[in-house]
Amino acid sequence: MQHETETVDLGQGRVARRRVVRVAPEALYEVLSDPHRHHELDGSGTVSATVVGPTQLQLGDRFTVRMHLGPVRYSMTSTVTEVQPGRVLEWRLPMGQRWRWELAPVGSDATRVTETFDYRGARIPALIKLLRYPSRNATGIERTLAGLERNLTR
Repeated sequence: MQHETETVDLGQGRVARRRVVRVAPEALYEVLSDPHRHHELDGSGTVSATVVGPTQLQLGDRFTVRMHLGPVRYSMTSTVTEVQPGRVLEWRLPMGQRWRWELAPVGSDATRVTETFDYRGARIPALIKLLRYPSRNATGIERTLAGLERNLTR
């Protein structure tokens, strides 16, 4: 089963991609809901393994991830805004953007994964565009989705 990543048009202010991967939704959700494992999924190359927070995210939880963009090192604290175990996980960044993961089973051992960067609620949306985060994040999402099977079935 070979699947390609597809662009999902959710309207202005959202960057989304979808792909079917040969990983059961429960197994994928287990990694997504543990921010200490997010670096295993990251296709952007910006997420480190240094995390402060719970190992099983619940609604309202906060977690801090050490990040890097080239030589610039920083920390990002996010707040979980939606949880539907095995189906949806979303968190809000300090400037109002959101990352959202939606999982739908495909047969018994595959998942249709949609990852979305939503900057409609960003405090400074012009800065998001100026820094080219929509296109950067589109590339990172594509790399993340393309690597899910490889990274989670080792």
